[in-house]
Amino acid sequence: MILVLRALGVGDLATAVPALRGLRAAFPGETLALAAPAWLTPLIVTIGGIDRIVPARELEPLDGAPAEPRLAVNLHGSGPESHRRLMALRPGALWAFACTPAGHHDGPGWHDDEHEVRRWCRLVRYYGVPCPEIDLDLEAPHADVPTGMTIIHPGAKSPARRWPPDRWAAVARRLRAAGHHPLITGSAAERDLCVRVSALAGLPEEAVARTGLGELAALVASARLVISGDTGVSHLATAYRTPSVTLFGPVSPQRWGPPPDRPYHRSIWHGTRSERGDLPGPVHPALLAITPDEVLAAADEVQHAAAPR
Repeated sequence: MILVLRALGVGDLATAVPALRGLRAAFPGETLALAAPAWLTPLIVTIGGIDRIVPARELEPLDGAPAEPRLAVNLHGSGPESHRRLMALRPGALWAFACTPAGHHDGPGWHDDEHEVRRWCRLVRYYGVPCPEIDLDLEAPHADVPTGMTIIHPGAKSPARRWPPDRWAAVARRLRAAGHHPLITGSAAERDLCVRVSALAGLPEEAVARTGLGELAALVASARLVISGDTGVSHLATAYRTPSVTLFGPVSPQRWGPPPDRPYHRSIWHGTRSERGDLPGPVHPALLAITPDEVLAAADEVQHAAAPR
């Protein structure tokens, strides 16, 4: 068995897809198990080639994982905690970034400013596994959702990455006037934020979506346009080649942005250096420098770029 650890969120899973597919191709006769949060299952199954999902939470013991896998691969991070979670299973071999505190001296060195897709491809390439970084596409889940919507996703994990609600509302209001059908999406924890944005924009009650992950992915796959902050939905837009505009704050798009050669994805960033993405707040100055006019202009640009859907 090949056991891979990636117990993080939607964007983290999406950026690891090329590395996961590289491992699948390198070990065609092996069971490939992915240790990840169970709620990501609707998205994991769209990757293809994952034989088993081991429910896992970030940096918690892998109690449900089989002991002594032939190979354990750490696509989670470079710190000792994630290394030790896998080493506790006594794998035949561990593929991971070098980590002296964990006693793992094999593996390449960690580069802080590396793009997340390139990072994990570089890791598996170190061990001889080919990994095309452009292999980011996902299969769209089957779900009964409206098509051709303009997805506006105002939430983000940390306060520093959340553009102000009144600016999201200004964008939604003007897009609706231009003939779009805005749909405000977010997690259950972001419900109040979505309702506030919708109300400020003067949208009807049904403009706030209630979706699970599978339905959200299906909405993005069939959307006219996606506008979001630096969060998981932007990576879904990349996976489905849906025209998108992503607003970046503390973190540079050079680390988490879409492929730079796709004119139908646009990153907006006014930062000068990349910082941590989990800052507690307030809203990062680079994000506050973005205006609704700038977002609307970018939205117009990406819609006019032909995206191979």
